[in-house]
Amino acid sequence: MAIPSPYLIPVATITFEEEIKRSRFITQLAHTPGTQIAKAFIRQVKEQHGAARHHCWGFVAGAPTDSMQLGFSDDGEPSGTAGKPILAQLQGSKIGEVTAVVVRYSGGIKLGTGGLVRAYGGGVKQALTRLTTKKRVAMQLLVINYEYALQGVVDDFKREFSLTIESSEFGHKAAVTVTIEAKHAANLMNKAALIDNKLLSISRLSANN
Repeated sequence: MAIPSPYLIPVATITFEEEIKRSRFITQLAHTPGTQIAKAFIRQVKEQHGAARHHCWGFVAGAPTDSMQLGFSDDGEPSGTAGKPILAQLQGSKIGEVTAVVVRYSGGIKLGTGGLVRAYGGGVKQALTRLTTKKRVAMQLLVINYEYALQGVVDDFKREFSLTIESSEFGHKAAVTVTIEAKHAANLMNKAALIDNKLLSISRLSANN
């Protein structure tokens, strides 16, 4: 299975606001890992701005290259004037797990289709310049089962592969659940395979992308 390349994700929600021809545009960007979380954020913004005429949005809910986790809506604006420009800005940023909601309080002056495209796309573009991001690296969950006599070997693995301990069980044998960068998992398992599997074995639990 291919391992997703690292990509940037938002660190915190940010807001950008501007007035264009008496219409008030409020753009909010948030970290939304998954379509359900993206839709929950959209509902939240709609509730916060219930009096607004339009709540247009777009999201890239997974990796920037994952076309299965994209979405957008014009929410009553002319077709193609809001949702698509919002999504285009998000895709152009190469940031993943992000949702943009642009709230419009109409001022009574028509902006025209070109003006709407510039307003919605431009608001997201401005908001993105203010967004703080961090790198999202694909991780793998592993379970290491081992005899206590091999604790030193496991400690060496922890240091060499920067393993993070998620949970531990100590019975007849020790069992620790760890996370590792997915790209290093095969190398660790190959090293472990050189040891008698009755004494130490490693198994994959699931991918955490």
